[in-house]
Amino acid sequence: MGIRTSSKATGLLAVALVSAACSINSGGAASGGKGVVASGTFVIDNIDPGSAEGGAAGKELAGQQIYGRLLKPNATGTLQPDLAQSWKANADSTSWEFTLRSGLKFSDGSPLTSADIVDTYQRLMKLNGPSAANFKGVTVKAGSDTTVTFTEKSPDPALPSKLTVLYILPSGVPTDAASYFAKPVGSGPFMVKSFKPSADLTMVPNPNYWGGAPKIKSLTLRSIPDVSARLTALKTGEISAVWGVPDDQLPSLQSDSSLKVQAVPSNANITMWFNSDTPALKSAKVRRALWEAVDYKSIIKQLYPETGQLADSPLASTVFGYAPQSPVPYDPAAAKKALQDAGFSFDKPLRLQFGQAAFKPFLQAVVSDWAKIGVKTDLLQKEQAVFIKDLLALKWDVNFQQLGTAGYDASTNLGRLYPCDAKRNGYCNPDLDKLLTKAGQASDRSQRQQLYAQAEKIIWDDAVGMFPMTAKVAYVWNKNLSGFTLDALGYPDFSKAVLSGS
Repeated sequence: MGIRTSSKATGLLAVALVSAACSINSGGAASGGKGVVASGTFVIDNIDPGSAEGGAAGKELAGQQIYGRLLKPNATGTLQPDLAQSWKANADSTSWEFTLRSGLKFSDGSPLTSADIVDTYQRLMKLNGPSAANFKGVTVKAGSDTTVTFTEKSPDPALPSKLTVLYILPSGVPTDAASYFAKPVGSGPFMVKSFKPSADLTMVPNPNYWGGAPKIKSLTLRSIPDVSARLTALKTGEISAVWGVPDDQLPSLQSDSSLKVQAVPSNANITMWFNSDTPALKSAKVRRALWEAVDYKSIIKQLYPETGQLADSPLASTVFGYAPQSPVPYDPAAAKKALQDAGFSFDKPLRLQFGQAAFKPFLQAVVSDWAKIGVKTDLLQKEQAVFIKDLLALKWDVNFQQLGTAGYDASTNLGRLYPCDAKRNGYCNPDLDKLLTKAGQASDRSQRQQLYAQAEKIIWDDAVGMFPMTAKVAYVWNKNLSGFTLDALGYPDFSKAVLSGS
């Protein structure tokens, strides 16, 4: 399949550069003044929103600046119009119709229609990336240029929430399009000026953005893995905003009169899955014992006194479907005995993989507690693309990630990651599958809540993973920057950002 013959793809480079020049030198974005440089904890090494390759968090951060979606959640999780101005379901929620805004355009000026929605969806399913699991059995059809309908055999009241991960591309972008994404066409507030994977993504205002071109001259998302280097760059004015700041750095930043500091509740939980396909981890008693062997309360108090809170569910409390569970007590003596009784092999190290360097001290503390009862661990930090590849291939024994919930609905987390056919953590429980299916199809909101609560109890009690912490995201920014949203997952929106003094 070739890219559709239009300026959306074939004239991409020239159009992007001309549009950037126009937005900076004439009207609109020219009044925005200086550019904004920002740095979070995510590494952006891939900006193809449908691809399974590269770090998912980095793609989300970039995607929300570059591409439009049918709907998007606001800061509290309520779905808001984006490319779609309205949406409605049929009586049993097996069909959802979305009506697009009139006159939508891509960043190159070509029209955005329902055909682009259909083609983007079909591309996502062909790529079969992590988010594709949310749409099994879902078909899509364009009714007119401004209407598109998603249909499936079973009711799905959460489909609008799931569609917040569908970033719209022009029709005709092939599945193998690495060169295309050097400067892709999008419909978000910004468009790509240059992209150096794992380094800098520099964007300029999209003059065709339906919400009006951003006022800032440019936006650069810069990867600065070292915390001290990131904060130095903030204090010297090299960058305007950072987030994911360690707790021990917050007091000095709060005392700096040139900076603002704010922590916002996340909709993500620290999640440490056990690979139940690993022979040593097949038993729920073993997995539970490993959980009991770690003093998470003390680790959180030491490392995250301001932003960390002991989790009591696989889901964050801001997510629909959240149901608190009974705490797992710290009891190393009981944990060691349970492992011995289960015949656990203390000689073979557990492979604990992670991607984000910021969490290494947390994981070192976990490894230390396991060592106290004789459990050996290989702590394996992996580059994001390798981390994702190995995650999906189950090449690990324990997997660490900060796991969010797209659309703030349990269906996009529990319903996607824990059924047997998801094959995400080696765990399979037919009873859990039945609960998740019923919950996903229930139209009554209170019934869905009850079913998800039952499902969470199984996941928690069977120790499919350890769920130690819910964290706030700490943002720090220069006072001359205002108007950007402090996102709960670390995906701030800069479309309304303003820099004073221009």
